[in-house]
Amino acid sequence: MQALTLVMGQINPVVGDVAGNVLKIITAAHQARDEFKADLVIFPELTLTGYPPEDLLLRPGLLKRVDKALLNLKKHLSNVAVLIGHPDGEVRKELYNAASFIHDGEIIATYFKQNLPNYSVFDEKRYFVEGKEACVVDFKGYRIGITICEDIWFTAPASQAMDAGAELIVNLNASPFRRGKWQLRETEVRKRVAETGLPIIYVNQVGGQDELVFDGCSFALDSKGNKVARAPAFDSGLFPFTVGRDESGRLLISGDLADKEDELAMIYKALKTGLSDYIEKNHFPGVVLGLSGGIDSALTLALAVDAIGAERVHAVMMPSRYTAQISLDDAKAMAEGLGVKYSLMPIEAVFEQFLATLSEQFAGLPVDTTEENIQARCRGIILMALSNKTGSMVLSTGNKSEMAVGYSTLYGDMAGGYAPLKDVYKTLVYKLSYYRNSLSPVIPERIITRPPSAELAPDQYDQDSLPPYEILDVLLERYIADDNCFEDMVAEGHDAEMVARVIKMVDRNEYKRRQAPPGIRISSRAFGRDRRYPITSGYTVTSTIE
Repeated sequence: MQALTLVMGQINPVVGDVAGNVLKIITAAHQARDEFKADLVIFPELTLTGYPPEDLLLRPGLLKRVDKALLNLKKHLSNVAVLIGHPDGEVRKELYNAASFIHDGEIIATYFKQNLPNYSVFDEKRYFVEGKEACVVDFKGYRIGITICEDIWFTAPASQAMDAGAELIVNLNASPFRRGKWQLRETEVRKRVAETGLPIIYVNQVGGQDELVFDGCSFALDSKGNKVARAPAFDSGLFPFTVGRDESGRLLISGDLADKEDELAMIYKALKTGLSDYIEKNHFPGVVLGLSGGIDSALTLALAVDAIGAERVHAVMMPSRYTAQISLDDAKAMAEGLGVKYSLMPIEAVFEQFLATLSEQFAGLPVDTTEENIQARCRGIILMALSNKTGSMVLSTGNKSEMAVGYSTLYGDMAGGYAPLKDVYKTLVYKLSYYRNSLSPVIPERIITRPPSAELAPDQYDQDSLPPYEILDVLLERYIADDNCFEDMVAEGHDAEMVARVIKMVDRNEYKRRQAPPGIRISSRAFGRDRRYPITSGYTVTSTIE
């Protein structure tokens, strides 16, 4: 029997752009046919709509476009089969997360996803009905079972496909990136291989979608659980592999294995991809950001340049009376080194005018964080004005540690359209900065090594207001990601007073985070759609310490 050439179509769809996604599918399928002599091209979950389409699925107009797209695919695909994901059914009745096998101008089989994730960033039960049955396609002498994403994390769908006669299982995915996720996928898929004795092909999409970013890393495991093909991380492309038989009729799979990335490289690529796609898919001509001479804005600038190129990035230094000369020097050196547009726009005169305007209202009151926040808001106004005038998007440069405890200013440094470091703890900011410099030295060493400061008051340092970041970030991870309570963390050996302080800061700043720009999710629990807490809440740390 002739061997098959299957291709993992690791593409980057745009949510809602059904016509554009159809064109990508047709182009990719024809390229795979012509370049690799492909018999079948496998595309990701919900390929036609992109993932996640969210409440677009409640619009009948979207489903009409999907129906038209399926007709176009049947009409324009020739001499190559495709397996694509799409919604199937009727709004508010029985709508399924489906996968269709198209060959010779016909849909020869459609599978309905059985396990609908409804946790973390997923809420598929809001839109879809669960499927019940296996789907196995007899294609050129090979029996291919179809599953979709979450199905592969459970025993039943793969076992049903095996019982229905499948000798190979294909799994379509839109699995978002987070730290360590690709290892978990491979571990889980190996369990299904062990249970069924069948090879499994796992095809994942790439690209950014608002807060989510998809890493690809599609792969194929043979019947013994050996990885025999793997696509690279964060790269769109076509990745072929061969399915044949030995003399006994057992399936043999062979392909190429892309190199694995280390964790910091994966995280940096995730941030770069998420930022690039947010800018490109929303059609911004460029970005503008405040460059302070500190490490957060430095890493953000490096990411922006790597994502869209120096010619589309505008860095603005806005010094006040508290800005150190080394901050001015380092910011200028970095901007010039990267070749971005650089502007120096002091805020002293604007700040003085605000203080003069408010002097009567502030008479007799001590100087406090109000004056610090005014400086931050002066900068926010300047950046937003530049954005309005040029169309470039403002990048907020704050990190997850600051966002967690409210060490940020609403309508000041939190102003912006996107926050690339929103899910990056301060300790990870340092690691990523060193990693980026290992590729090429773009961040001045002094920016990384000097003590962090907001420079909004005399001799101000972050550690005057916050616990040391190496302690703070551990406590934040325990509380935010691990859902540890006060008692858990104290039992772990952390100082009770510090734990209580950190928890209270996190809880009382929910209102700020609700108004923050979106940012790229790289952890198991990010702020935004991944963590939904009430702003108004009577839930306190613990009654024993009040």
